[in-house]
Amino acid sequence: MIYLIIIAIVIALYFVITSQQVFGAEPKGKRLERMQKSEHYKNNQFQNLNFTPSLAEGYSMPKVLYDFLFAKKDPFLKPQQNVPAIHTDLKNIPKNEDVFIWMGHSSYFIQIDGISFLVDPVLSTYGSPFKFFNKAFAGADLFKPEDVPYIDYLVITHDHYDHLDYPTIKSIQSKVGEVIMPLGVGAHFERWGYNESQLLEEEWGAMLTLKNNFKMTFTPARHFSGRKFHRNGTLWTSYVLETPTKKMFLGGDSGYDSHFKMIGEKYGPFDYAIMENGQYNPAWKYIHALPEDVIQASLDIQAENIIPVHSGKFALALHPWNEPLQKVTALGKEKNLHILTPKIGEILDLNKTDNQFPVWWEN
Repeated sequence: MIYLIIIAIVIALYFVITSQQVFGAEPKGKRLERMQKSEHYKNNQFQNLNFTPSLAEGYSMPKVLYDFLFAKKDPFLKPQQNVPAIHTDLKNIPKNEDVFIWMGHSSYFIQIDGISFLVDPVLSTYGSPFKFFNKAFAGADLFKPEDVPYIDYLVITHDHYDHLDYPTIKSIQSKVGEVIMPLGVGAHFERWGYNESQLLEEEWGAMLTLKNNFKMTFTPARHFSGRKFHRNGTLWTSYVLETPTKKMFLGGDSGYDSHFKMIGEKYGPFDYAIMENGQYNPAWKYIHALPEDVIQASLDIQAENIIPVHSGKFALALHPWNEPLQKVTALGKEKNLHILTPKIGEILDLNKTDNQFPVWWEN
């Protein structure tokens, strides 16, 4: 009898905790019906283009969990001093300047021809549903929601907490024009008070015509989604952003696969590619790219300039905090690739052809 009581209490606690706003909402009604018509939605969940196991061959979940929780951590898992950063005033960037500004991890601001985009903003001091877990590195949490200017397009790649941050999304609501997101993610936004008319929610292959003849195309990624235990109830995506003067690839999170070559052949070459580079492990290489995969993917999509993100703010894997930038820059040099590595908050002029940045992560 005591075991039944314990089980009942655990179940009740689960529902009480996961009913909080931060966990979002499950798609239902017309949204769910639309998802079910997608060719990528099967067996009540979205699917990658190719078979994608959670763990690579030779790895088991107990071993991965043991290493993550109990194995001796690398002394440089987190930086031993503040991460170098520059607090650029986003609100006063001249509208005639075309800029990219990395805000740590996978959050970044883009302005081109006066049109602004804010991608996967996580401007809390943590990248999880709970304040005590996955705290940001000192110095890397420089930008706050109040620093965000009016944004024409808020762009979300998928609904994981380190990409879709409830406190940030709520705080900037009054400063957002429209929200671009993959199928299903709109359920979270509607629960959080956004109007259905603001939500531009599509699947791979769809193309949106935006202001000033900008175009945003939803392209595949190899990843997964979910804010509770149920996985893949919403889609994940990368994007191709085309402006009258530039073409950019916004990679989101993705393991390496054939879709990069397909995107390069169909939409490339690209002036800039923002690529996931960090929080990797050989055990989950199918859903998070290793540094050598980032290089191959950059070659596949035919990118002239590569901007690595998904590092510098949170420790979600077991590698040293600065290893992603060490490896991707070294490997990129071998392939004669132009890897751009601004500090958090440092302005990258999208019209310059000779952008150079110091090796700030080594100090």
